[in-house]
Parts: sequence; C-alpha cells; structure tokens
Amino acid sequence: MMVSANFCREKKRRQGFTLIEMLLVLVILGTLAAIVIPKFAGRSEQARITAAESQIANFETALDAFEVDNGFYPKGSDGLYQLVEQPNDAKNWKGPYLRHGIPNDPWGNAYVYECPGANNTSGYDIFSMGPDGRGGTDDDINNWNVKK
Repeated sequence: MMVSANFCREKKRRQGFTLIEMLLVLVILGTLAAIVIPKFAGRSEQARITAAESQIANFETALDAFEVDNGFYPKGSDGLYQLVEQPNDAKNWKGPYLRHGIPNDPWGNAYVYECPGANNTSGYDIFSMGPDGRGGTDDDINNWNVKK
C-alpha cells in the first residue's frame, strides 16, 4: 500500500498548533484566571483574620491560667512576655504559659496588650492592629469586640 505525497505533506503541516489555536488557549486561561484568582485572594486575608482571632483566644487562655496561679493578670504593656518568663512579683508562677513564645500577628506586627485595659477595665485589652498595621481603625482584631 502506497501513501500518497499529499498525505505526507498534510501530516507535516498539522504537527504543531496554529497561532490562532495558541491565542484561543491563552484567552481561555486568562478568563479562568480572572475568575478564580480574586476568589482565592479574599480567602487568604480571611484566613489571616481567623488566625489572629485564634491567637488572641490562645493569649486569653494563657492569661487566665496566669491569673489563676498568681491572683492577678500581668501588668503593663509587656505583660505578654510574663507568660513566657517569670516576673519578680509572681511567686506562684507555673509557666511558661505559652510553649512557643510570643508570636507576631499574621501581618508581622506585635500584639498590643494593656492591663488594666481601657475597654476591659476589670481585666486586660489585647489586640492586633490588623492588615493596615495601625491601631484604632476598623480592621483591628481585639478581645472586646468578639464576633460570635
């Protein structure tokens, strides 16, 4: 059986993709990316907010354990460090109350701790300055406006 010369030329011509086919694939991929990427971008910020809320809850648990052992919450703005290193005035300290030290918030900023608190006058205030890194703005995550 002989193969015609036209068939061989046709086969050589169809071995690659045409420019139009390549452009069509790129348009389809671009459209999919335009739909999918914004949905995932919003999820990562929400994940950071949830992580900050969880870390604040962990601080609250450790601070409550400190208070049960010592009869008071750590005082001052450096009170979170008293969860890791024993202060001089804490005779019944049974820490460290946090195993891995004091983490920064998910945006790389230090958590702010104040005792006595301006918002929780009988306890303490603890908050993350949130995505913008500035305190006192709407994106702050704190222990006095807990969303349930």
